Amino acid sequence: MKRIVSGFRKMNPFEPALVGSLKQYSVEKLGADITAGVIVGIIALPLAMALGIASGVTPEAGLFTAIVAGFVISLLGGSRFQVSGPTGAFVVVIYSIVQNYGIGLLPLCTIMAGIILLLMGFCGLGKVIKFIPHPVTMGFTTGIAVVLLLGQIKDFLGLPIQNLPADSFGRIKVYLFNLKLLDPQSLGIGLLTLGILFFWPKKYLPKIPITLIALVIPTVLVYIFKLPVETIIDRFPSGIPQSLPKITVPVFSIKAFCDLISPAFTIALLGAMESLLSAVVADSLTDDRHNSNQELMGQGIGNIFSGFFGGIPATGAIARTAANIRSGAHSPVSGIVHAIVLLLIVLVASPLANLIPLTALSAVLIMVAVNMGEWHEFQRFKRVPISDFAVFITVFALTILAGITVAVEIGLVLAALLFSKRVADISNLSGLYEVSSILSNRENSLANVNLPEGVQAFRIQGAFFFGTADKLETALRRAQQDTRVTILMLDQVIDIDSTGLNALESFYERLVKTNSHLILCNVPSRPLRVLIRSGFICTIGKDHFAQSLDDAIIKAQALCKVEESFDTLPASAPENGKF
Repeated sequence: MKRIVSGFRKMNPFEPALVGSLKQYSVEKLGADITAGVIVGIIALPLAMALGIASGVTPEAGLFTAIVAGFVISLLGGSRFQVSGPTGAFVVVIYSIVQNYGIGLLPLCTIMAGIILLLMGFCGLGKVIKFIPHPVTMGFTTGIAVVLLLGQIKDFLGLPIQNLPADSFGRIKVYLFNLKLLDPQSLGIGLLTLGILFFWPKKYLPKIPITLIALVIPTVLVYIFKLPVETIIDRFPSGIPQSLPKITVPVFSIKAFCDLISPAFTIALLGAMESLLSAVVADSLTDDRHNSNQELMGQGIGNIFSGFFGGIPATGAIARTAANIRSGAHSPVSGIVHAIVLLLIVLVASPLANLIPLTALSAVLIMVAVNMGEWHEFQRFKRVPISDFAVFITVFALTILAGITVAVEIGLVLAALLFSKRVADISNLSGLYEVSSILSNRENSLANVNLPEGVQAFRIQGAFFFGTADKLETALRRAQQDTRVTILMLDQVIDIDSTGLNALESFYERLVKTNSHLILCNVPSRPLRVLIRSGFICTIGKDHFAQSLDDAIIKAQALCKVEESFDTLPASAPENGKF
């Protein structure tokens, strides 16, 4: 066991980006990081509260998540510029968990998701997550944006709805039924907030985050004119506490674990995708390079801490990360400062935050949803393969109609199928008697040499796996029926899986039944290891392996002569072949 753990440590050493950043740190960089952290902390304040409320929990849960998870992930993550906290990607699944299992089990689910993320990073799956196809990721993101948008209509219009359904159709039905009860004053404050967010002139107060301006102005108007618009303190009478987050141990049971494993996996996968996407964006803006496995481990530990402090799931936030970079950040210290700034605001200015109108917070999330959706994907469908667009639409529709958990599960299946199809398309099986050009790069070209009678040769190109095994079966079934020796050239096979191996074994068994032979030629090291472990080499014999096509042809000629000698034996010859 110690050897296994030691092996994983060598493969994925625990090296937070903060450690490397501090090696060439300076007072100037510290000043820049503090400035960036303060700015991002102010930006994160309304988002954390709004996302907490939209998720079906309290605003302090969102704030404590940004504080605790934001601090831990910056401390232990693999990106120098990543800023983490609650994001819109989790709102849908968190709200569903609260509705189905109760708010009491949310911390346990957050911890479970954190453990999954930690294991993903520990096992080196950071690079694997990046292989999820672009259409799947964009389908998730755009679908979540639509669901997030639908979730803000209630507070934006001031509708007196107590329990909002988790499904999109249910929400639309409830909205239409209660539309006549909309509050004009709430709608007016919401529209004012949206107008500020989208149309505020940048020349006025350019150094103050626009989200702060968009919340301060409506809050002041509601307070001065005593407008009957619902605020944070109205919905949550206890308000945002002026205290440090408290450690709470979630209630654990086998039933709760079984119920939450699926949503926890969904949260972990979404968190991995979102955080690594945000880290890639940060790399593109800074010419830096993040450590994907370390980032997943940092995200996992951050979510575990968030769960123990009563928070919600957290991940890398693209908008806050970009703002961090634009504000002059140099290291993860800025992310740590952002968490400290949020904590100071909670301890000092909570009474003021309690006065923020809920319709203004919903307007902020509407802006988040609009910026989050990949709406341009709908315009690109004429320029991308129809299969890619079909996957995008399917995942997008499932996210809205069936829920994010179902969309994630089916999206992963579609990703695997799409990958398999692409690899199968570029894999090939060529017969040497049909395509002589495949010999063109050999030192001693045999392009003008015919294969001996009764011998056929094929070259497999690409990955020999479950997506291409059927191609081999079909091609070989159509091969010459009077063949005594079949040569398979595997020099261009990059890998072979169990299905490809099974196809090879089945083909060999058919050859044995017809007294034919199989010779494998130019087997690369990776596929060769698979054949050795499976015992296939022992099955066909080492003498049926050849280092080159020349060697394979010589072996085939020898086997054909042996077959001919047996064919010419008298019919009365004894079974042992002796006279």
